[in-house]
Amino acid sequence: MTFRKYLVLAGVTVFAAAGDAMLSHGMKQTGNISIHHLESVIFAILNPWVAIGIVLLLAFFTTYTTALSWADLTYVLPATSLGYVLLALVARFLLHEHVSPLRWLGIALITGGVGFIAGGPALTEHPDMECRGASSPLLTRTAGHEASGGVKS
Repeated sequence: MTFRKYLVLAGVTVFAAAGDAMLSHGMKQTGNISIHHLESVIFAILNPWVAIGIVLLLAFFTTYTTALSWADLTYVLPATSLGYVLLALVARFLLHEHVSPLRWLGIALITGGVGFIAGGPALTEHPDMECRGASSPLLTRTAGHEASGGVKS
């Protein structure tokens, strides 16, 4: 895997943790909102911390979809789960939240599991497929059907 791909995975991790932290901080300032009161939702979105959180989460989504374009979901999701460690540290030391020992244990288990995933290939190879897009079950032809969806004659 190239340095650029590691950078994308790091971006996914950092953008998710930072975006969630900003969103949490802003929503604690805003207070309770209800989807039935549109004004409260708009007011929450206009909070600068919430707005920054939304922008960071959009950056997360962009880097996440980029990573999924060249690696399997079963590789990307565990590799980016290191964000749980980063998020717990941010929550504990910047947001001053209590993180219980049980949660720290869960985070340690997640981190250990990432070690098992990191050793495997990033992408499942399908030598019988002509192009990457054809590896999707939705795009693969089934026996007896043409690509257009019709039945072979």
